Order: sequence, then C-alpha cells, then structure tokens
Amino acid sequence: MASLARAPRTARAPRTTRAPRAGRLRRALLAALVTAAVAVPVAGAAGPGEVPAPEPAAAVPSTATGPPTPTARLDALYAHQRTALRAAARTADAYGAHGRAASLRTMAGPGRSFLAFDGRDGGRAVEVVGDLARAERIAVLVPGADTGLDHYDRFRAGAVALQDALRRTPGPPAAVLAWLGYRPPATASTASLTPGRADQASPRLRSFVEEIRRIRPAARITLLCHSYGSVVCARAAAGTTADAIVLYGSPGTGSDDVAALRTRAAVWAGRSSGDWVADVPHVRVPLLPGTELGFGADPVDPAFGARRFAAGDGGHSDYLAPGSVPLRNLARIVAGQEPADA
Repeated sequence: MASLARAPRTARAPRTTRAPRAGRLRRALLAALVTAAVAVPVAGAAGPGEVPAPEPAAAVPSTATGPPTPTARLDALYAHQRTALRAAARTADAYGAHGRAASLRTMAGPGRSFLAFDGRDGGRAVEVVGDLARAERIAVLVPGADTGLDHYDRFRAGAVALQDALRRTPGPPAAVLAWLGYRPPATASTASLTPGRADQASPRLRSFVEEIRRIRPAARITLLCHSYGSVVCARAAAGTTADAIVLYGSPGTGSDDVAALRTRAAVWAGRSSGDWVADVPHVRVPLLPGTELGFGADPVDPAFGARRFAAGDGGHSDYLAPGSVPLRNLARIVAGQEPADA
C-alpha cells in the first residue's frame, strides 16, 4: 500500500461543516490512489504468478508416515517439502526465472523446515522456525503486501528475529510459523485496497490454525498480522481457536470494532510513530455489490476496543527488527505476558 496524506483541515471552518468536507476529501484522495495504482506499469518479463511450478504431491508418501513420534513425522514432512522445493527450483531455472530458482534453492537448504509448499500462482509456503513438536507457545506470522517467494528471505528474517526474542522471553519452548498461505497483493495495486485477497485467504488461515491445534492441542497460538495481513486475520477471526490476534501496521480490518470480529481471541493493536500507514484514510467506500474500497476503523483507535501495545518509532517494515520495542512486545504477547510500556 502507498502512503496517503491526510486531508487538510481549515481551522476557521465551522465544526458542523468540517467533518463532511473532510470525508469528501478523503474519498477523493482514496480514489486518486486507486487511479495511480492502476496506472503503475508492471516491471519485469514475468510476474510472480507466471513462473511455472510442478503440482505438489498430495501428501507425504505412505512409507514416511509410519514413525510413531511427532518429531519423526514432522521430519519426514520437512524432507518431503525440501524435495518439492528443489523440483520447483529446477522448473523455474528451465523457464528462465533464475532469481526465483535461487530463492527456492536457498529455501530447500539444510536446516530449513517447511510444513507446506506450492510454487504455483505466485507461491505458497509455511516455514517452521523452532521445534514445533515441543512448542507450547506458537506464533503464526501473517504477512502483508509484496511478500512472495522471490524475496522470501525478508519474511523469514522477521520469523528468525521473533524466535530469537522468544528464546530470551521466560517461559516454555516456542516456535514461529511463517505463513505465506495466500498470494499477498502488490503495494501499488487496487487489490491492496480491497478485501478480496483477504476473503480468499481467511478460510485457509482458519484451517491452518486448526491443523496446528491438532498437532499441539495445549499450545498457546497467537496470530501476528502485519499490514494487509491484519485484514486476513480479521476475516479469519470468527471461530478461530487462536488465543490472541495482534494487528500491527494495520490500515484497518474491514470491521468497525473488536466486537464485530466475533472472536474469543484477545485482540491487540499497535503502530509505530514512524509508520506511514497512519496517514491512510480509515474509510470504507462501497463499489460493486459485495466489494468496497478501504478498511474502515483504525485498530489503534481506543474506540476500536483492542488492547494496545507500545510499538516504538520505526517504519512500516520495522516491527520485527532485532532489538526493537515492537519485537520485544510481540514476543511478550506470544508468551502470554503483558507487553512493556516502551
């Protein structure tokens, strides 16, 4: 999503006329952003969704499912996904998408653990950082716009930083799951301004949490939802068995308040003072039937009803920066502890 300045207010305007005028200006600015997004040219010979990949096997081969321990079963699954990653890398190389192929080979490297991988349609992947078989605190990272296989290392870096922070947080073992379970929109696209991708992703996220709950039934599961990912989490909130949902760097959720999420999970929200998303108008404009532009209420507004946490002064992509205020507080929330004030 792109930065959008707030509509200016005229100090001498009467209170009774200022709000409607501000509303019209914000809608006009939002419409201008849509126009700009449509006009942005697509760079490169092939978009991420155009790089071919083999269809993944439906399941781990039966010869690999026999080991009795959870660790052995997960290890067999991880090995199966490494094979799928290498096959996708060979296909990408043959197609001429050498950058994608290099990224996939890195993902298939020693010590990497993937619960799922599908290289088609832009790519889907779920990576485990930590020991899922023993984890009693599990964080599921739900990414926002521009996250994909070609620059996957940036997404994983946040998962690694969070796992390191969790190791330093008192409590039982933890694991971080980097959930690239949908095709995030591009920042400079109309898809980043509408809930369509989130509506497609939310059932998958809800089902994924159920699968993790079956693997670790007593674990504390927290959804950490960044930027457009907060729209995905909001759509998945109703009925989820996650214990907590954290919205950070959020442009809105498409819901007016926490009650509208219809979730039993504790809902947290935070935004750093240097995050440009604060300037996105919190409006929802109806378009075609069943579609709207914008995501409405600001989750860090007290009226939204979320529990707020200190998120420092970094930028939109800095919430999981090593040593940062938001990273420490996100780790504390995952651990079931109260975040610090600063």
